[in-house]
This record gives sequence, structure tokens and C-alpha cells, in this order.
Amino acid sequence: MSVVLLLLLVSSSTSSTSGAEPEQAVPRREPRRLSCVRCCGPSEQPLSILSSRHTRMSSDPAYTAPRVQPTIDITILKGEKGEMGERGYPGAVGKEGERGLRGFNGRKGQKGQPGPQGHSCKQLYAAFSVGRRKPLHSSDYFQHLTFDTELVNLYKHFNMFSGKFFCYVAGIYYFSLNVHTWNFKETYLHLMKNEKEVAILYAQPSDRSIMQSQSLMLDLQEGEEVWVRMFKRERENAIYSEESDVYIIFNGHLIKPAIE
Repeated sequence: MSVVLLLLLVSSSTSSTSGAEPEQAVPRREPRRLSCVRCCGPSEQPLSILSSRHTRMSSDPAYTAPRVQPTIDITILKGEKGEMGERGYPGAVGKEGERGLRGFNGRKGQKGQPGPQGHSCKQLYAAFSVGRRKPLHSSDYFQHLTFDTELVNLYKHFNMFSGKFFCYVAGIYYFSLNVHTWNFKETYLHLMKNEKEVAILYAQPSDRSIMQSQSLMLDLQEGEEVWVRMFKRERENAIYSEESDVYIIFNGHLIKPAIE
């Protein structure tokens, strides 16, 4: 019985495999169904194709577009030169710079007059009287008055080259200044002690010239100087003199020395 059943099973299996082999079933392609894509709402604007493409390419590092920097020829865009503007306000003062290199030596000056003759024993005397034969118009705000005529110059204490009296003997001195004014011109002079004015000789403009004088006493220390300068203001300042006569005289002498 078992043998019969086994034969039946074998025959059924051989009959099913002995027939023609059926062809492989090719899967049928179903028609592509388009998926719904949200377009835009009433308040939205659709993106352009280029912008969407740029978004897709920029999101992938493999498709990043290279950056191109354009070059512009400035000479093409340059216009004509404009007019110069107004001068601006000066800026703040900057920091003081470093000291520069030492400059070249200047020209040698003129040789001065010889100084007073020395003495083995210092003399307690001093006196001078000098004059000027040439007229003078002041050209600067301050102008030094010099003299060209030496009347008395004891021990050469008055320097004719610089027009200054140099005090070698300390003590009380008396000084006087006499000048001749010029018609229709102002006369304004200062008697100076070192660099400070101590007295003024002044005359207003007039239709006739007159003699003007000023005098004073000064307590001088050794090394101090006394001299005269002209002072120019708005008006023309001048003093008169002639080659044949002496109209301008400056005097000084020691009254009492500091140490006797």
C-alpha cells in the first residue's frame, strides 16, 4: 500500500515538471503617478527656475558655483578734475618730534672793535659822550640807535660798534639824551637798561623842528648795559641831524661807585 502511494506521488511530480516551462513573468509598469506639489499661496510668489536651481546647487558642496569677482577699469569711470575746495580749518597740534641733526656752521661774523684796555689796578671812573651826524628814519617796530662820533670814551666803556655802554664799574650813573626832531614827524625813543625801557623821549609831529632831551640816574651792576632804541608806532618816526653838525648826543658818567 505504501509502495502504491509512493508511486502516485512520483508520477504527479513528474507530470507537473515535464510540461513546457512557462516564461518568466515580466512585471508590468504601472503608469507614473504625478505627486502633488504645493505651488504657492495667494500671498506668496513662485520662485524662478534659476533661483531654485541655485538653491539646489548651493546646498550640495560638490555643485557649489565659483565666486567671480568682476574687475572695473577706474580710468573709464574717472571724470574730469574738479575745482579746488576751500581751505579747511587747521588741525590739532601734533606731538613734538625728535630733535634733528645739527646743522652746518654759519658764516664767520665781522670782527668786533677791540675792548677797553686792561689795568693793573681797576680804575673807579667811567664817562662817555658820543654823537650822531646822520639823520635816521625808523623802519622797524624797534630799531637800535647807533652813533658815529666819539667825543669822550674813557677806557672805551662805550662800544661804538654796538652803540651800548657796558658797565665795568658798579655804582650810580647819570645819563642824558639830546635829539633834534624832524618837521611833521613823530619822535619816539626809549632809554634802555639791558632789555627793558626805563625812560622815554617823545615829541609830537610839528610844523617846526625842536631840540628834545631826557635825563636820568641809574644804579648799575657790573656787566649791565645802557643803550637807546627808536620805537615806531602808526606814525613815521625820525630824528634829524647833518654831516656838518652834531644834533644827536648821548652822555653818561659815573657819579658814585658801589665800592670806594
